[in-house]
Amino acid sequence: MSLWIVIPAFDEAATIAAVVERARGHGPVLVVDDGSTDDTAILARAAGAEVIRHPRRRGKGQALRSGMAAAVVRGATAVVTLDGDGQHDPDDIAVLRAAAERTPGALVVGGRLALSAGLPRGRWNAIRVAGFFTNWATGLSVEDTQSGFRLYPSGLVRDLPTGRGGFVFETEVLVEVARRGVAVREVAVTTLPRAARRSRFRPLVDGIRIGAYLAECGLARWLVETKDGLRAVAAVVGRERRVARHTGMLVEASPYRDAPGLWAAAIGAGAGQRALARITHWWRHPRRRRASATAWGMALLPLLLVVAVAQALFSRFAPDLVTPIVSRWFSQTRLTALEPSRTLAPRIVDAPTAAEPFAAPPAVSS
Repeated sequence: MSLWIVIPAFDEAATIAAVVERARGHGPVLVVDDGSTDDTAILARAAGAEVIRHPRRRGKGQALRSGMAAAVVRGATAVVTLDGDGQHDPDDIAVLRAAAERTPGALVVGGRLALSAGLPRGRWNAIRVAGFFTNWATGLSVEDTQSGFRLYPSGLVRDLPTGRGGFVFETEVLVEVARRGVAVREVAVTTLPRAARRSRFRPLVDGIRIGAYLAECGLARWLVETKDGLRAVAAVVGRERRVARHTGMLVEASPYRDAPGLWAAAIGAGAGQRALARITHWWRHPRRRRASATAWGMALLPLLLVVAVAQALFSRFAPDLVTPIVSRWFSQTRLTALEPSRTLAPRIVDAPTAAEPFAAPPAVSS
């Protein structure tokens, strides 16, 4: 594996040299200076990095695209991206590389939540909420969907999405890889406390942009869920299933054909049994339960925002109410625990297959 490290940077003179020096132990380093007004480019080059400079600030997403495209041109078969502010531990590049070698062609995400001592509480909560809705929209199971510490296979780098910029980039990539069926691996990485306070993330501006993008993706997912639900209902009342269902009930009632009352009761019992089995199957089905969990999350989101604002204003006097709400209602386990057999989503949409999502349970013939 020919691994290159790409570091987007904007005014990171205080940290970039140390990040580059440590990252160089894992491969060639390419720093994209996104229009810095300080000595970021000079210090990065002195530390041993190749530097690409944008004449003006174009945003994190474009800096990553420029850097990864340049790395592939230079022969990279995989690209690791990490931030220039020092929040990521370059030694964790080895962890990402090992995961990529176990799953060739996968996008590897460095998840910060398992080792989250370096994350401020507000960022931890924001990451959890964003991850909840991202995983609903994509069908993936990635806790830290906002992590910029990733390993990209070169095949994915060559055709990166270009519709969004800034901090929406990481979310857009996950939506795209889910659509394509690219495997995703998440491994635990460390967030360094000394740098975690220096995030370039703007909660209001960037949060609104990510939220708007997720709302768009979520609406598309709801439309798919509605369409597939209607298709499942239509299949139940369709001629083929209806004939099979009626034939089955007639066969079950045939022993009572000479007793009209018992025959009618048997037909009614057969119809009731099938209806109850279908309703129970639908109610317990992971897909319906995931949709229900997401609907609850959407309904509670306005309340969460109000509580978050109030806590920000009165944090010195009020207890932490945001974290319990996020932990209870926006936990990734509310989505993944409903389908324990699946660890990766091959597609963005669970389209009906041979095992149709809302088909009748095997115990009852239709």
